[in-house]
Amino acid sequence: MLVKTKIGRRSFLKSTAVVGSGWVLGFSWTGCQSETSDSEDLPEEWFAVNAFLKIGNNGRVTILSPNPEGGQNVKTSMPMIVAEELDVNWEDVVVEQAPLNTDAFTRQFIGGSQAIRQGWQSLRMAGASARQMLRQAAAQAWQVPLEEVTTRQGVLHHEGSGKSATYGDLATAAAQVPVPEEVALKDIKEFRIIGTSRKNVDGHKIVTGQPLFGLDVQQEGMLIAMIIHPPAFGLKLKSMDAGSVRQMPGIRDVFSFKSMQDEYERQYFDTVTFTDLVAIVGESTWEVLNAKKALQVEWEAITDTEVAVDRFGQKQTITVPAGLEGSAQHRTQMEEAMSRPGTIRRKDGDPDRAFRLAVKVIERSYSAPFLAHNCMEPMNFFADVRNGKAQLIGPLQKPEYTEKTVSARLGIPLENIDIQMSRLGGGYGRRSYAHWLVEAAVISQRMEAPVKLIYTREDDMTSGIYRPTYQATYRAGLDANNNLIAFHIKAGGIPESPLFANRFPAGAVDHYLAEDWSINSNITVGSFRAPRSNFMAAAEQSFLDEVAELAGKDPIDFRLELLDRANKNPVGSDNEYDPLRYAGVLKLVREKSNWDQTLPNTYRGVSAYFCHNTYAAEVIDLVVKDGNPVVERVCCALDCGIVINPDAATNLAEGAIVDGIGNAFFGSMTFKQGVPDHSNFDTYRMIRMGEAPKKIDVHFVQNEADPTGMGEPPFPPVFGAVANALYKATGTRSYHQPFLKGNQMLG
Repeated sequence: MLVKTKIGRRSFLKSTAVVGSGWVLGFSWTGCQSETSDSEDLPEEWFAVNAFLKIGNNGRVTILSPNPEGGQNVKTSMPMIVAEELDVNWEDVVVEQAPLNTDAFTRQFIGGSQAIRQGWQSLRMAGASARQMLRQAAAQAWQVPLEEVTTRQGVLHHEGSGKSATYGDLATAAAQVPVPEEVALKDIKEFRIIGTSRKNVDGHKIVTGQPLFGLDVQQEGMLIAMIIHPPAFGLKLKSMDAGSVRQMPGIRDVFSFKSMQDEYERQYFDTVTFTDLVAIVGESTWEVLNAKKALQVEWEAITDTEVAVDRFGQKQTITVPAGLEGSAQHRTQMEEAMSRPGTIRRKDGDPDRAFRLAVKVIERSYSAPFLAHNCMEPMNFFADVRNGKAQLIGPLQKPEYTEKTVSARLGIPLENIDIQMSRLGGGYGRRSYAHWLVEAAVISQRMEAPVKLIYTREDDMTSGIYRPTYQATYRAGLDANNNLIAFHIKAGGIPESPLFANRFPAGAVDHYLAEDWSINSNITVGSFRAPRSNFMAAAEQSFLDEVAELAGKDPIDFRLELLDRANKNPVGSDNEYDPLRYAGVLKLVREKSNWDQTLPNTYRGVSAYFCHNTYAAEVIDLVVKDGNPVVERVCCALDCGIVINPDAATNLAEGAIVDGIGNAFFGSMTFKQGVPDHSNFDTYRMIRMGEAPKKIDVHFVQNEADPTGMGEPPFPPVFGAVANALYKATGTRSYHQPFLKGNQMLG
C-alpha cells in the first residue's frame, strides 16, 4: 500500500535541505541519555532519520515514543509499529521517551484510548520512510536499481551483486537522500513484530526500582513544596496566620497564591475550582508535612462564578455555583431533573404510541456516585522556573495543553518552556488536569529555586478530579411476541450528562427516544477511565438483561437478535457501532466461556459494550462464600482490530476487569457540606489482591481492521456483568452503585 508522506497543511516528514549538515528530521534533545546500560554499545555518532527514530553508525536504532507512558504500554507498542516498517531486529532497538515537541508531533498526549489508533498510519509511515531512504542510499552507493535493494532485520541487500550493508553503514548517506513523496507500507501478512508479544521496555527498570517516575526526580538545591486547598468545595481562602510556621525547622516560606488568574480563559483540561491556595516550601518532606499540620487557615464561602473555557477552539462559559453541596441534596436534584422533560438527543419513530400499544412495559432507574481515581503515585511535579525559562518534569497526560496554561500563568513564551514527561504512576484521566504542574511552576517562580511539589494522599483524594455522579431511567416496551418495539432512555448527571444517544440499542428499535439533562456543581470532575461509558454500560447492560428475562429469552440471544436487526434493517443513519463486530464479540465470549453450560453453585452474568472504537464482551462467574460474593473467573472477548502486542493488550484487559470489579462492588465518594467523606484508603474501599478473580481469560477477534483502543473498552462492561451475576446469586437486581456494603451483598 502506497501512502503520501504529507498530511494536511504541513509535511509529516520535513525536508532535509533545511540544514546544511546533519538531518533535520531528528530531535535537538539536550542532555538526553540512551536507555541502554551498556556504554560500550553506544555508537560514536547518532544520525537522526526522522521525527520518530535515530540510527547509530553501529546499527543500533533508537525509536522515540512520543506519548506519555501511564501503564498502557504505548512506550513499547508504538515503537513496535515503527520498527516493523523500518524492518529491524527488535533486539537492536532502544526506546526513549520523546520530549514534548508540538512542532515534531501531533496529539502528544494519552486519553480516550486513541494513542495507537491515531498513531497507526503516521508511525508506520515514519518507519517506512526511513527504510525507503536507506534503500535509496544503498542503490546510489552500489549503482543498482532501487527496486532491487531489499532489507532484512536492519541489513540492506542486493542479491544480484551480493552486496550488503547494515543500516548504520549507510545512515550518513541516507541523511542526504530527499524525503520520499510517498512510501510503500508492508502488507499485514508480512508483519514480524506487530502481533507478537514483546516485553515492556521499562520492565527491568520498574522491578529493580530505577528512577522513572516524577517522585524520583532529584536535583541539587531542590526544595519540597506542598499546598493547602480548601477543606470543602464551595469555600475559598480568606486569611492565614503563618508567622510561627515560618519559624519551624527547615521551612523556607509560607505564602498564598493564585494558580490561575481570575480573568484567564482556561484550556479544556484546566480545573475550575481551588485556584486560591497556600504553599508551604521547605527543605524536606517531613518538615513541610509538620508545618502543614500546624498552619492556621481561615476559609470563606465562594460566590457564583462564570469561567471562560477554550474547548479545543470552541468558546464556552461554565457556571460554578456557590454553596456547600452534599450527596443528599444531589439525589433530590437528580430526582427533580428526572421528573422534568429532558433535552431530546435522538428520536426514531413514534415512541409514545409504541409504548401505548406495548403488551409489556418495564421501567428501571440506575445511579452511580462520584468516584476518586486514587492513582498509586500521588500527584507531583518538579519545576525550575528562573531567568525567564521553565524546566518542568513529571507525570501528566496532556502536556501540549498544559504547556499553554503554564505559559500564560508564568508570562513566559512557549519556546522557553521545557516539559519532560516521566512515567505515570497511574492516570486514566486524573493526570489530564495538571493543575499541580501549574502550582509547582508558580511556586518555583516565586522561590526562584527548583521545587518538587508533592500531594499527600489526602490532598489528592479531597481536591478532585472525580468521576461525576449519574442517574438514568430506562423504559422498554414488548409486543405480544416479546419483540422489543419501544425504547426510552433519559440520563443525566452532576455536572454532566453521560448519554450516548447513538449507541446500541439505537438503530435496533423502530421507536426510540434518548434525552438528557445536567446540573451545575462546584465539585471538580473530569475524565475517569472510559468517561460516561463506565456508567452507561452498567445501566444499559443491566437493563437489557432484565428486558431479556421479561421476554423469556437468553440474555445473549436477546442482544444478538437486536444486533441482527441493526445489521439487516437498521433504524436511522447515525448509529455509532458496527452490529456485525458487536455481535462477533458476543459470539466469541459465548463460545469461550461455555455460556450454555450450567456450572454448579456458580452464578453467571454477561455484558457487552462498544466504546473508544472497540467492542468488548464479558462473562463473569460468581460464587458465594460465607455470604460474600466472589468473582472466580472472567471471560473477555475483544475486537480492537490488529493487536500490536498481545501480552500487553491482555494485561490491559486484565487490569480493567479487576479495576471494574472493585469499583462496581465498593467504589463511592459522597459529600456532606462540600466535604468529601473519604480522604485515604482506610475508608475508601478498593478491591484487594485476594479479591481479584482467580482466572481471567482474554480472547481477541482476529481480523485485519486498523487497531483501536484497549486501555478503556474492557472496563465498562464489567459493571453490568457483575450486576447481572449478583442478580442470579441473590434474586434481587442491583440498581445503584456500589453494589456491596462492606463485603455483604445488598440484595
